[in-house]
Amino acid sequence: MKAIFIAFNQAYNDEIVDLLERHGQRGFTRWNDILGRGGVDGEPHYGNHAWPVQNMAILTVVEDEAVEPIMADIAETDKASQDLGLRAFVWDIVAKY
Repeated sequence: MKAIFIAFNQAYNDEIVDLLERHGQRGFTRWNDILGRGGVDGEPHYGNHAWPVQNMAILTVVEDEAVEPIMADIAETDKASQDLGLRAFVWDIVAKY
């Protein structure tokens, strides 16, 4: 299993949830009002008067074979509006109950 962590401009919220649903991925955890700044060329998202935009983040755990199709759709979404800010990272998951 893999975890996909997706950090994105709040404007993407519905689009990211819809993207996951199109891939049959129902479960996720979302954090609202995430503040930060991109490491290369991203504008600050601080939620204040100077930098009012904020980010959100989603963590979803998927089967290994679901990673590539989801990541490809995330890349296409980012390519369409690169100024908004959208990043995704994949981690290995070890489930222990």
